[in-house]
Amino acid sequence: MLKNESPSSSSYPADPAFSREERREVPAWMRGLYAGACLYLFLAALNILGSGLGTFGGDSDFLVRAFAYGENPFIALLAGVLVTMVVQSSSFTSALIVTLVASGEMSLGTGVFAIMGANIGTAVTGVIVALANIRIRRNFRRSFTAALLHDFFNILTVMIVFPVEWLTGLAHETGRGVFTQAAGWLSSLIGLEEVARPDSPVKVVTAPVVNGADAVGGWLMPTPTGEGLLVAAMGLGLMFIALIFMVQNLRGALLRHMDGLFRTYFFRTDSRAYGVGVVSTVLVQSSTITSSLMVPLAGAGVVRIRRVLPFMMGANLGTTVTSVLAATANPIAAAMTVALFHVIFNLTGTAIWYPLRRIPLKLALSYGDLAGRKPRYAFLFLFGVFLVIPLLGIGATELLVSQR
Repeated sequence: MLKNESPSSSSYPADPAFSREERREVPAWMRGLYAGACLYLFLAALNILGSGLGTFGGDSDFLVRAFAYGENPFIALLAGVLVTMVVQSSSFTSALIVTLVASGEMSLGTGVFAIMGANIGTAVTGVIVALANIRIRRNFRRSFTAALLHDFFNILTVMIVFPVEWLTGLAHETGRGVFTQAAGWLSSLIGLEEVARPDSPVKVVTAPVVNGADAVGGWLMPTPTGEGLLVAAMGLGLMFIALIFMVQNLRGALLRHMDGLFRTYFFRTDSRAYGVGVVSTVLVQSSTITSSLMVPLAGAGVVRIRRVLPFMMGANLGTTVTSVLAATANPIAAAMTVALFHVIFNLTGTAIWYPLRRIPLKLALSYGDLAGRKPRYAFLFLFGVFLVIPLLGIGATELLVSQR
């Protein structure tokens, strides 16, 4: 009898009830509620972060001064990157640019190059989100690769559109490039009634949490600058906490239930992925939110990497709706031209890089593998592309201009 006993059978009770309790899983509806709560906290964290950085930028007059010397196209581009990185929303930056053009505080030429920079700057959030998975190498590699697809699509599109727009503008008597001319022609054909820009439904839902964070920041900090930085830090911390719990939940039973739905319906084809990107971004009015949500889904394996690129392309197009709405709220030809340039920019990028999608995919996969093995390269990309290069570029350009 003793001979047949094993250490495993003697270490644990043989009670059937105990075995059932060990195997019992959390009900799917509870995991769904848990996922909804994590999603809500994540969206609230993004808005808290934007609110804090917006307060900081407003108090220091950062947003206006960033575009003050934007007559140089390269400075306008880099200023768009920096401002969007600070406020964490290309929709906000594009609406700001359209409004500044409509009010005459920014020229049309500056606005189109700043819009390009906004497309690059919005991708920083996805990289930050991917870093939440850095402890789990496999998830981190997939998450970071998904974020890089958004980055490389925007960067590669700017590398083509920027020189074409700049050089054709130098050759044209009005100084407008070929893309701006196309946008101007379209704006002359479109007649839209003046409407008010709608509030984002996400901002309405998360307003209580955001207002609470603003109140805490205002109570603890005596100056608006300090308040903005504190609120931004609170939003960043909440975002990482929400993402950690969200990823843990996705690896559980919810992943098994939703995996088939995402793979067989929403992201079954590239065209569906593109459509989901457009519609979801239009609904929440922020490509930052939709692209950042895609990063943990790709990291958990719910969405295949090859479907991420068309989704990001769709999200980029969806965010242009905000700038068009801002232009209709300021019905001036120049403002509508900038908004339509934003649309043309993203359509051009899709037309070029979807047929050549192997290039951004290869770049993202290669650098994603490198960062998966050596995470320091992820931080190098984050600070290099979104902070060091823009600052050095602006400084070098200003130095050259001042020496003329």
